[in-house]
Amino acid sequence: MKLAEALARRADIQTRVTEVRQRLVQVARVQEGEAPAEDPQELLGQLEQLIGELAPLIVRINRTNMAAKLADGRSLMEALAQRDALQLRYSALDAVADAAVQTINRYSRSEIKTVATVNVAALRKQTDQIAQQRRDLDTQVQATNWTVDLIEE
Repeated sequence: MKLAEALARRADIQTRVTEVRQRLVQVARVQEGEAPAEDPQELLGQLEQLIGELAPLIVRINRTNMAAKLADGRSLMEALAQRDALQLRYSALDAVADAAVQTINRYSRSEIKTVATVNVAALRKQTDQIAQQRRDLDTQVQATNWTVDLIEE
């Protein structure tokens, strides 16, 4: 199995865990004398089965991420950490730029006037560059995901 397939499987299992959890919450309490729409014990069994399948898959994915290398020699794990850092940087700078461009309507000259304390154009240029770096890195990661075999247990 390729790493990309394992990642898709992990996402599917995580979605199913969320769905079963929601269904369990819905049947956790019913009015006295009423029967739940679904058997809570069966749902708990499904939840345990899914989580039991998910845990070893995550271990295999993480081991593969540590061992797999991108074309430039970086481990996949390092690239993923860098991608996450780029996303955090982008998100923070984008929020600052958005806050700086907000206009506050003043109804009279006596109301307090606010001004931006940062150069919005420079921040937007920087966020564009970060977004491009993240897209380029993500392309490399995705290419690697489809060529690397998942490490067996």
